[in-house]
Amino acid sequence: MPIENIPQIYLDDNKEIPDLFVYDFKMTNDVVKSKVNLGMNMFSFLQVGKKQVHFAGTSVAVNKNQSLLLKKGNWLWTELLETEAIYYCKLFFFSEKRLCSFLEKHNLHQDEVAYENPYFIIRNDSYITSYLNSLSTIGNAPAVFMQNLLSVKFEELLLYLIQKYGRKFELYLHSLVILESSAFKKTVESKIHSNLKLEEIAFLCNMSLSTFKRNFIAEYNVSPGKWFQNKRLQRAKELLEGGNLKASDVYLEIGYNNLSNFSIAFKNKFGFSPSETS
Repeated sequence: MPIENIPQIYLDDNKEIPDLFVYDFKMTNDVVKSKVNLGMNMFSFLQVGKKQVHFAGTSVAVNKNQSLLLKKGNWLWTELLETEAIYYCKLFFFSEKRLCSFLEKHNLHQDEVAYENPYFIIRNDSYITSYLNSLSTIGNAPAVFMQNLLSVKFEELLLYLIQKYGRKFELYLHSLVILESSAFKKTVESKIHSNLKLEEIAFLCNMSLSTFKRNFIAEYNVSPGKWFQNKRLQRAKELLEGGNLKASDVYLEIGYNNLSNFSIAFKNKFGFSPSETS
């Protein structure tokens, strides 16, 4: 399945991506688990239909009563029609540069751990409805005024959502500008006990496999294959030492697809078989 680069596919060829960009997305057929490289953070205001997004380690599903703020990255998403013949959502993309300017302008500093989810659910209300109507109205404005108008609308939306959701939303905004190395480590370490392949983890980190391996070695000073194996085997040893589990109970949980391969790797690392662990 090809990867869709968003918002690039919504722009004219060779056109520079603006800091703020609104796009009306419509479709007439269901789309299931399409691979998406989301290159900018994005509000997804669902108007008609259902949407589900799969992230690294979690997923979220919303209907037309909810909207989403999504962090940029590689995601899988599903968009479904309901009773209507057309699926419709309004997408509002914004750059990290524009978000940082907003946080600095309003003196919103991070003094605690940032919100960790790659999404934030917004419950639609009368304000959101009128806000979307206003976005549609300014969509007809001359291009020379568009960025200034969108700047005002972007600031208005963030101020409203901070008023509505408080510190929780502020923390989420800070998480959108978190250092890339920290985001990389968070994704990697959340996959220690999964059975995802390196290529799949690389995709969720928004990297090619070769770039992922290079960044991994720079971050951890060891190859990813060796690092994951050591972490998973150490976890298996801890589980087996509890005395209530056997190798057949844990090998899938720690990321091995084959019991025999797990037993061999375990003995090579610790010098004794899983059955000899007490």
